[in-house]
Amino acid sequence: MEDTSYLTKTRFTEFALEPQLLEGLADAGFEYCTKIQAESLPVALAGQDVAGQAQTGTGKTAAFLLAIFNHLLTHPRPESAGPLSTRAVVLAPTRELAIQIHRDAQVLGRTTGLKLGLVYGGTGYQEQRETLAAGVDVLIGTPGRLIDYFKQQVFDLNAVQVLVLDEADRMFDLGFIKDIRYVLRRMPPPTERLNLLFSATLSHRVNELGYEHMNNPKEIKIDADVVVAERLLEEVYYPANAEKLPLLLGLMRQTAGDRVLVFSNMRVTCDRVGRALKQQGYTAAVLSGDVPQQKREQLLNAFKEGKRQVLVATDVAARGLHIPSVSHVINYDLPQDAEDYVHRIGRTARAGASGHAISFACEDHAFSLLDIEQYIGHPLARQEISEAVLERPTRSQSSSDKPRKSPAHERAPKRDEKANARPPRRERASQTSPNTTDRPRTEAKPATAAPATPAPIPVAAKPEVARRVQSSRHRPKVEVPAVG
Repeated sequence: MEDTSYLTKTRFTEFALEPQLLEGLADAGFEYCTKIQAESLPVALAGQDVAGQAQTGTGKTAAFLLAIFNHLLTHPRPESAGPLSTRAVVLAPTRELAIQIHRDAQVLGRTTGLKLGLVYGGTGYQEQRETLAAGVDVLIGTPGRLIDYFKQQVFDLNAVQVLVLDEADRMFDLGFIKDIRYVLRRMPPPTERLNLLFSATLSHRVNELGYEHMNNPKEIKIDADVVVAERLLEEVYYPANAEKLPLLLGLMRQTAGDRVLVFSNMRVTCDRVGRALKQQGYTAAVLSGDVPQQKREQLLNAFKEGKRQVLVATDVAARGLHIPSVSHVINYDLPQDAEDYVHRIGRTARAGASGHAISFACEDHAFSLLDIEQYIGHPLARQEISEAVLERPTRSQSSSDKPRKSPAHERAPKRDEKANARPPRRERASQTSPNTTDRPRTEAKPATAAPATPAPIPVAAKPEVARRVQSSRHRPKVEVPAVG
């Protein structure tokens, strides 16, 4: 039976939503609101700005999408709007999050008649450009690609009626704050548009941004004191660096998770862990910033559909992504920021489900544990490492079957034998030149004199060949000056 304890008794039909939106909600199977939806929707539908904070997986995306669509359906298109004007802008920090928002918008806004646009870096440059040039009502995208098209005048921001900043704190972390301010300053004043800001964490710098570019927003914080889902089991191990991979393999064998997310801080670590898991027979995929965008989308979809059991990722997969039925989240490296820990483990135990989060406090990252426990307000359950849980990685058959190349010192005797098999050049030259005894001999110089230059190798009828042989075999000694 599906757990609905995370839902409230408030129905979407109780709000002043347009009939098209109620039809989209029915198609998506949504009847009752979550806490953040029940508290933020009445405020946003009344035209007041909202700064909302709630745990991951509690329906923040649906809350601001419904507010966008209802505002655009109930307010006429501004007179200042041109053929290239967009009426609503949604900014997201990562490509994957932007894609997911667009996918949800297609479901909820299917019958509204509003045109959606999606822009993000890494792929589809010309296709996205043509979509914008044809005109869109709701533009969803990442700041970099959006600004690129704006500077090319593919669209304009003169008639923006709704602005949404999703995961604004992550935009600060990724250095997007200058880009965000660039976009916001080219829109109509905050008093002439509806401004919505949602995130799992609202830091002081996010609030400053809100008060600078929003119209007196109302703060709505859901379970602000409880930043971790109630049905989430959190554990921590203290491995040495050399024990991390065996511990991961042992836990994978014991837990037998159906869908496991493994987080690491560095791309190179993700690649190494991903290779090790594949060698042990797991269907693993690696998701990081240097993976081409098209391949990233394919890997993420394969993981969502259950075709990949394990997804090894950096924090690119830690924000806003709704991946159903993630049974385990393993922090192979503890994050340096406590907020990133909350976002990582928020990929499991979503929408009232249970989950399991395991962290490795290793030699390099254990110092982050104190800040994490202080931020979430409770300690992680300590677990002991025994030999039974450690599983040493085995070399894959493909790698062990490859012939090993001989080192240089093993190949050296073969070159010596080949060289000794030939007669010396001097001997060959003398054998081919029987008339060398007819040449006059040069008198020997005293021992005190400088060493004499070796006599040229005689070659019959071809003195120029002898000169070339002499110059190639005996080069003058060059002194190299000492370097201070």
